[in-house]
Amino acid sequence: MNKFTYRMPMTVYFDEPVKETLTKELKDVGDHILFAYGGGSIKKNGIYNVMTGILRGLGKTITEFSGIMPNPTYAKVQEGAKLCKENDIDFILAVGGGSVFDCVKIVSLQAKMSEDIWDAQMAHQEMPEGIPFGAVVTLAGTGSEMNNIAIITNEEKKIKGPLAGSYATFALENVSYTLSVPMKQVVSGAFDTFSHAMETYFGKNKNVSDDLAIGIMKNTVRNMRLLTYKPEDYAVRSELIWDSAMAENGILKLGKVTDFQIHQIEHQLGAYTDCNHGAGLAVITPHFYDHLYLYNVSAFAKFGREVFELEGLDVDVAQKSVEALAEFIKAMGLPTTFKEMGITDRKILRAVADTCNIMPGCAKQMSRDEIYEILLECL
Repeated sequence: MNKFTYRMPMTVYFDEPVKETLTKELKDVGDHILFAYGGGSIKKNGIYNVMTGILRGLGKTITEFSGIMPNPTYAKVQEGAKLCKENDIDFILAVGGGSVFDCVKIVSLQAKMSEDIWDAQMAHQEMPEGIPFGAVVTLAGTGSEMNNIAIITNEEKKIKGPLAGSYATFALENVSYTLSVPMKQVVSGAFDTFSHAMETYFGKNKNVSDDLAIGIMKNTVRNMRLLTYKPEDYAVRSELIWDSAMAENGILKLGKVTDFQIHQIEHQLGAYTDCNHGAGLAVITPHFYDHLYLYNVSAFAKFGREVFELEGLDVDVAQKSVEALAEFIKAMGLPTTFKEMGITDRKILRAVADTCNIMPGCAKQMSRDEIYEILLECL
């Protein structure tokens, strides 16, 4: 196990009363609030009125920052930072899923900087203390509310990648707020959770964290299956929202060198096509693992036995685990080919292979030509 320091600088409220919790957290944060959210679904389901009602009841001045897209862009970050500077924002209330939180994490810092944060982080400059923010989760999957890493698409540079932002001061995980999300998004988000746990588990330095990851994967798969005939079951949704948080709060990664090669490939696919993240992962993962399992047989065998209840010799179970994963993806109604996602341009796939990050934690360092061949298999 590698050395590590672990700190979680936030308070997590799981299904606590919304009004009482937010009143307690927001009453002393300052008068000027940036209210950040996505495409407007919170106006249809009533969450918008709840949030603005609480803020107005506390006498806050609200500046709205709306329209944060599923793959938040660097331009959107700059828009939010400008609003913060122009309106002397004291605190950001972010309501939504991972895209909203990712955007706000970087807005928080950029609003306190005169230089370009992308260039500053690439130059490893020290970051200032950002505008504090709180997260209200309405869509489970990314677990973004639990960490300070943001995935941002720089459209000019054709890069979708990580920036280090601010941690939320609190995260409110409200199960009922996830019930109005379309099932396609719920399943896609849940697969992202599954992928986070898988890509952590299949990394290097095996230790107790792997057993925790196995538990999250088993629970995620079980509850995704339950979703197919209990789509609004409160217990199922509560399990999935906490699976999401656990997969990205850092606990599973302690002492490990994680893999996340598939995420790096999908991020670049998103940079070129703006595709749905969970869907992209669902298509790529079985094909990638078909090329990987022989280099990590014991881990894949344990994965197959524990998550999919397979039996047999290690190498056979390892192979069958990839097949079982592909069958599970299909059964969940997720796409299994790029064609289903409207992606057919081989030049884009070549560009993705040539520009994605190569991760040191992967059991086999794939060449860019190998990654391209895997992407072609996904067509």
